[in-house]
Amino acid sequence: MVSQLKMQSEERVLFHRGEQRKFLDLVATKLNCISVRGILQFGFDIPYSSLKNYYVERRLLPVGFFESLCHLAKIDASKLNVKYVKGNWGQVKGGKNSKR
Repeated sequence: MVSQLKMQSEERVLFHRGEQRKFLDLVATKLNCISVRGILQFGFDIPYSSLKNYYVERRLLPVGFFESLCHLAKIDASKLNVKYVKGNWGQVKGGKNSKR
């Protein structure tokens, strides 16, 4: 029961600056969507606000969502220059620095 309540931090996909937006634009054009919002019509269960955060590169894409997008748009993920990082990558070490 306790293991079900624990949040699993999924790995994330790290693009170079500006490349995540280009990737989402490429997916939208390959899927014949007018905008990035059109990606949601393919059955993804993510809020539009999260999709906007991915688009403006405020948040990193989760690996599962990235692989689903690659599969739908028929993009070879191995040819993209991406790096996989842990789910807590980039978070602030709260309290460790202030403790003296």
